[in-house]
Amino acid sequence: MTIENIKKRNKITKTVKEFFDSKNYLELETPILSPTLIPESSLEIFSTTNTHPYKKNRTSYLVPSPEIWLKKFLSENPVNIYEISKCFRNSEQYGKQHNPEFTMLEYYTMNYNYLDTLKLTKQLIDYINKELTWSKLPKKSLVMSMENAFIAYAGFSLKDNYTIKLLHKRATELNIHTSDNDNWETAFNRIFIDIVEPNLPKNVNLFLTDFPSKIPTLAKEITDTPWAQRWELYINGIECGNCYTEEVDSKIVNEYFHKEANARLNSITQHEIDPNYHTIFANFPNCSGGAIGIDRLIMGILGIENIQGVILFPSHDNI
Repeated sequence: MTIENIKKRNKITKTVKEFFDSKNYLELETPILSPTLIPESSLEIFSTTNTHPYKKNRTSYLVPSPEIWLKKFLSENPVNIYEISKCFRNSEQYGKQHNPEFTMLEYYTMNYNYLDTLKLTKQLIDYINKELTWSKLPKKSLVMSMENAFIAYAGFSLKDNYTIKLLHKRATELNIHTSDNDNWETAFNRIFIDIVEPNLPKNVNLFLTDFPSKIPTLAKEITDTPWAQRWELYINGIECGNCYTEEVDSKIVNEYFHKEANARLNSITQHEIDPNYHTIFANFPNCSGGAIGIDRLIMGILGIENIQGVILFPSHDNI
């Protein structure tokens, strides 16, 4: 990473903070170590040991996102917040888009849904392009539903193929191998990653909306549809953002925790789960949360295709 890019990275981070500060969001700084984590079966995590001279040692975990702390804060302080923090994800490939330690922007807005946060994120991108005249982010944004993306690039409607049997059939027609043991989410991901994602528009800031609700997340469902209130942001064809209308029903959150905890039993590294975490949602504010990978955002702003060009001491350089 060059000195010039270090200076630009500092300016980009300052600009992002200026945007949220101008809208009276409260900036937080939460721990990167946690005694428990929100269970996510798709993620592997890092664990470490807290040693104590007189008491029993305790295992802690490097957070894959600050979500677990930010939601605890919101349960007692329903205000607009944001944080730019270090996050960690294990067992991922080193490559152009991945580093096990990375920087994330996470932001929550009270009484917003995912489409409100989409508009806010568009404003953030426009602000960056206005303030940083050297920004190479696309000037135009496009909103596309996951359903329309599958129709356009995979040639079929997800809604009309919402059973595992039909989705397996569509995969076979596209020459994508799926196993009889694959669940709907696995078959969906194989079609999406192999066929749909590579063909998404790359000359715009793409907001891909309305993900299938069969993919387990803490996003609210869209009533009477098979979709969830969720979007992902793609910049230059690279996924760099995620957003939900946050699920605030403590019963649904608790069910999610149990299902994901069971799904994590095959994970390489297990982690503790707070069995009472769902209780913070007893009076949780209606809100929407967004997250953007700062490193990938900076890649787009600087027009750099490799994440190693925007961070100091990338992990693969130290192996």
